[in-house]
Amino acid sequence: MRTLIISSILKGELMMSMNVMDAAVMNKPLDIEIQKVPVPTPKDDEALVKVYCIGVCGSDVHYYEHGRIGRYVVEKPIILGHELAGEVVAVGAGVSNVAIGDRVAVEPGVACGRCEYCKSGRYNLCPDVVFMATPPVDGAWAEYVAVRSDFLFKLPDEISFEQGALLEPLSVGLHAMNRAKVTPADRLLVTGLGPIGLLAIQAAKVFGVSEIYATDVVPFRQELAKEMGVTAVIDPMKEDVQARIAELTSGKGVTVIVETSGNGRAIADAVRTVKRGGRIVLVGMPAASEIPVDVNAIIDAEVDVLGLFRYANTYPGAIQALSQSSVDIEKVITHKYALRDTKEAVEMARTQKDTSIKIMIYPNK
Repeated sequence: MRTLIISSILKGELMMSMNVMDAAVMNKPLDIEIQKVPVPTPKDDEALVKVYCIGVCGSDVHYYEHGRIGRYVVEKPIILGHELAGEVVAVGAGVSNVAIGDRVAVEPGVACGRCEYCKSGRYNLCPDVVFMATPPVDGAWAEYVAVRSDFLFKLPDEISFEQGALLEPLSVGLHAMNRAKVTPADRLLVTGLGPIGLLAIQAAKVFGVSEIYATDVVPFRQELAKEMGVTAVIDPMKEDVQARIAELTSGKGVTVIVETSGNGRAIADAVRTVKRGGRIVLVGMPAASEIPVDVNAIIDAEVDVLGLFRYANTYPGAIQALSQSSVDIEKVITHKYALRDTKEAVEMARTQKDTSIKIMIYPNK
């Protein structure tokens, strides 16, 4: 018989709530409401996490607005949200790596662990990955979530729950640095200063990069990037990016470009902007699947163009780096909402992009 270890506090909560919890359920595009749903029962290899905070991601907003992202279509009510941290309140019989009371960050993509991609360490490419808030899989805009325990990572006391939740978008930046084999000697350009772009700047700092440039058209984001330690910000609507980069670097240019905007022009221009022999990491997903790019320039300058899909093997290193550095990732949090106000939070993210960056939701009443 399967054994489940549950904290006495949780027992009381569950008895009072009749084994149900609050969750923000998207019934259809533009329609989110708070509903009572069953508290998940963790399997033998899972732990039950009481969600402390969870971010609103661009993908959540896209599902909310359009009901689909590429081949992933919302066909029935779904709980969104995948950037989270919380406290372990129950563990399955086979769990030994975390215990009740542990503060944890949650890596939301659970890979199979058996395919060639998983076995080679590139589990982000696993064809059978179960990723939170990707239809038809529910996410974690809720009070509790059950997660396979090997995708839970303990947070030291010096790392807040908010930082723990931000490990997910930060991991995209860290994976970009890994893909480009970034070193402290690199000069970096980040195009696009949404949450991923801003956290990519912080990821570069974790890798020891000190010369970091950025582009964006929104003044609020430009100023925030300066506060977060970028060397200089360029407005591509007002300045020639290539000429400005040449001026700022005394003609040396940038050796790495991390493109997070998904803007077709920014993607095409990256090929002409990066230094000969440099590397480009494409992070932002463009609206069009085909974008004209100067292939001859890529060949002639021996430029490495790298794709990026989520991340792999980033959480342990990110936790260690944040616990031992002064890098501040919480600056990207601009708004905080209670779970009951999730629809308002998503509307803020959808309609106020000029003044909001990362919005955090708190299920704790």
